[in-house]
Amino acid sequence: MNSKTEKYLEINKNINRGYRKLEVWKEAVEQYAFVKKKIKNLKELSFKSRAQIEDSALSISSNIAEGYCTRYLKENIQFNTIALSSLGENYTQVFNLFNAEEIDEEWFDEYDRIHYSLENKLIKLNKTSIESLKANFDWKNDYQVRELIEKYDGV
Repeated sequence: MNSKTEKYLEINKNINRGYRKLEVWKEAVEQYAFVKKKIKNLKELSFKSRAQIEDSALSISSNIAEGYCTRYLKENIQFNTIALSSLGENYTQVFNLFNAEEIDEEWFDEYDRIHYSLENKLIKLNKTSIESLKANFDWKNDYQVRELIEKYDGV
């Protein structure tokens, strides 16, 4: 991430924005920027194809964040699985462009390296989360309960 965007990850922190610390989320944000910059210069690409490629790339970081913000492990696993699905969709779309010789091999190799790293980290995160779930661990949502007790106790 560039220094301009990095600074925003260091301000206005709270428990709901914890996903901003996750490497997988940061890499997904970077992959989106990488893909968006490349496809913006592809003149032959239809509006529909461009939108689908951008949407699938954007969906990855969005689903990681959404799953984290549910604060429930089962939902987090589900949203990370959706992020993995979007990652596969995006790879297929970019691979099709490469196969059709609309993007060059050098760019595709860089994309594949970024994609592979993100994919493996997301798979590992999901495996770890599934093991935590099997061990009967779940996130605490006590920050919500405590607020209710503090504000509404005795009412």
